[in-house]
Amino acid sequence: MGGDRGPHVFLSATHKILSNFDAVAVIICGDQTSITSFKSSLAVYANRVTYEICAQIVEMTDNPAMAIRQKKCSSMRKALDLTQQDIANACVSAGNTGALIAMAYYVLKTIPGISRPALCTLLPTQNRKKVLLLDLGASINYNAENLFQYALMGSVFMQQTQGIASPAVALLNVGEEDTKGNSLVKHANSLIKECGAINYVGYVEGDDIFAGETDVVVTDGFTGNVALKASEGIAKFLVEEIKTLTKETLIARILSKLALPLIKSLFQRMNPDQYNGASLLGLQSTVIKSHGNASTEACYYAIVQAINEAQQAVPDKIKTKIEQELMEH
Repeated sequence: MGGDRGPHVFLSATHKILSNFDAVAVIICGDQTSITSFKSSLAVYANRVTYEICAQIVEMTDNPAMAIRQKKCSSMRKALDLTQQDIANACVSAGNTGALIAMAYYVLKTIPGISRPALCTLLPTQNRKKVLLLDLGASINYNAENLFQYALMGSVFMQQTQGIASPAVALLNVGEEDTKGNSLVKHANSLIKECGAINYVGYVEGDDIFAGETDVVVTDGFTGNVALKASEGIAKFLVEEIKTLTKETLIARILSKLALPLIKSLFQRMNPDQYNGASLLGLQSTVIKSHGNASTEACYYAIVQAINEAQQAVPDKIKTKIEQELMEH
């Protein structure tokens, strides 16, 4: 469970999942108090819910290395252990991001041929399709080989989850010209170009991420995290500005009533809840990181993302592609 808003958010999201997905079973890991609350609320689904009472909790302030060493009885560790043992098909957590990434790396291990996992998420674009952005901060230290691996994993992810036969993959840079960028980006550009399994379209700039011209945008964890947080901030700013403007004058209020269907449609497309659920690609099992401050609806979408990836066996598909391409690379 975990998260800033408390277990009740995951409780409501779990109830909705069990209601909408008849074939899904859930294992809930948490403290005694939370488990007691869940058992009462989910009694109607008792045959599809298993509970694991855990003595420890990974706090948001816990150091990742400390969490690995000293929180072996935590709910986060238990969920990852169950996934590693194939008792669970995927792990979803809204807890400490650094601890989750480090613990998942330690427990689940990366797919052979993958140096580091990448955190990725789907984002909306102008032409109403989605774009995958990775890495979002799983690691801020990287090399060209890491970026090449991210490009390959991102391509497989979009093939399996979005049904795109040949996803267009781009590398985020400060310009589209071959002369732009630092040495690491230029080296990654060369590596990706040489891989026939990747439909590589070259460099894109930051303002191209949401243009809908590409399916995958690859960057390092530091840049990706800044790009994501900046876009979230701009989206919130625009929503609040629209709300303020529609209330300023009588004319504005009248016009907003007439434009209400269009405004609702825009808000629905920009609603970050439906894009909650960052995948940790490159591990041997599926791990989804939900935003710590996620609402019930956002948590629901994170669990849906885990279900989709488990059904499509994304880690296995990445492993197969890695064996075919990286070992020859």
